[in-house]
Amino acid sequence: MPTEPLLSVEDVVVQFGGVTAVDHASFVAEAGRVTGLIGPNGAGKTTCFNVISGLQKPTRGRVRFRGRTVSHTPVHRRAKRGMGRTFQRLEAFGSLTVRDNVRVAHDIHRGLLGLVRPSRADVDGLLERVGIAAYADERADSVPTGTARLLELARCLAGDPRLLLLDEPSSGQDETETDAFGQLLRDLAAEGRGILMVEHDMDLVMSVCDEIHVLDFGRVIASGSPAQIRRDPVVQQAYLGAVDEPDGPDQTLVLPAVQEVAG
Repeated sequence: MPTEPLLSVEDVVVQFGGVTAVDHASFVAEAGRVTGLIGPNGAGKTTCFNVISGLQKPTRGRVRFRGRTVSHTPVHRRAKRGMGRTFQRLEAFGSLTVRDNVRVAHDIHRGLLGLVRPSRADVDGLLERVGIAAYADERADSVPTGTARLLELARCLAGDPRLLLLDEPSSGQDETETDAFGQLLRDLAAEGRGILMVEHDMDLVMSVCDEIHVLDFGRVIASGSPAQIRRDPVVQQAYLGAVDEPDGPDQTLVLPAVQEVAG
């Protein structure tokens, strides 16, 4: 018998007054796979993330997570069910150290147990996992942007989520850091987690994602493997002359070639 996807977005519509930000969007994210959600600036990607995580109620449609409809479930209950998210804008506590930022998230998820048992070993393990242990005692507002992105991921992992929603997680990373980050995503997916990623670095998307969904003007215009998306003429047309989101990076995206590996 086929199993239900970890996450299903089903015919979701989001309207702000007379503006339709998400237009009957449907897509899935599977456990054990990295899924990309891409599109030109202003396509509705972050609005979709807000609907999935509970920050935005859909006008129509529904979201199912781990076999249950969660369209009107509060954010904290979705988190308890195993949904974790990072944001396009950094949300770290700047006056705390990197370690203490992760400790706060770790202890919140542990509840009362976090008040009576030391958590430093677990927290340091998370910092090692994402590759920022060297910054553990630095203030969060003093570390490079790429490091701060990894700090947010470590905080997210403190809740041991089944689904990771990552909004532009590689922003601020250099090429070497991005390569290491791509391997980290593969390792996290190999543990059985589902990863849904909004990302403007198309080299990263094409190299790490198992499945990609493409949004344009709030509609899903294509879904498929990286190679299928790279060849899709509708996707190529959507990326030509892309406009900038007010809060997004000032860039027009280009889809790189995909190396197809046999086997």
